[in-house]
Amino acid sequence: MPSYHPARSRRATERKGDVRERAILDTCEALLAHKGYDAMTVGGIAQGAGITRGALYFYFGSKQEAVTALVARTVEHLWERSRTTAQTDEPRQAIAAAMQRTVELWNEHGLVMRTAIDLSLTVPEIGELWNHTADLFIAAITAVLERAGVQAGTAPDQASSMARALCWMIERTFYHASQKSRDELQKASATCEHIWLISAGLIN
Repeated sequence: MPSYHPARSRRATERKGDVRERAILDTCEALLAHKGYDAMTVGGIAQGAGITRGALYFYFGSKQEAVTALVARTVEHLWERSRTTAQTDEPRQAIAAAMQRTVELWNEHGLVMRTAIDLSLTVPEIGELWNHTADLFIAAITAVLERAGVQAGTAPDQASSMARALCWMIERTFYHASQKSRDELQKASATCEHIWLISAGLIN
């Protein structure tokens, strides 16, 4: 099997267009923090990325398209970091690890994630991305619950339905906590972890 050198590979394969697209998305994330979605403009994104307005349109046709791509990049990070949750054998460890990764991601990208939630009902592409991500997490939570002994199935007291409720509870709890402080996020995580452990029958 040939050896793999990450740094060399990136230098060899990352094209100028990739660098520009990343700069555009990084600028979108920064502008969300400083201006908010409604005040963002295509001109502002282009200026922040160091390109002309015309050059930006080569990559994205509107600020909505650019923000949709930013959401896509963020949820990819979200899923990559949390992929192992469904593969961890011990349910308590899986739950603790999942909640810690969730805190980290909301600390790093909370603004993008709140924007995704806010726009998910009015921008179909973002809604589809966010719902797909939720489905992946629901499947992971379901697997943890089943390993903890919760019966498989879709009845109200069975793993699939409980996982769906836990997923949306965690999303909404973190949405509100992330607007306050990192301490509030940590408290929210502890509460959600406690409820998940009770749901799994791991504590009384």
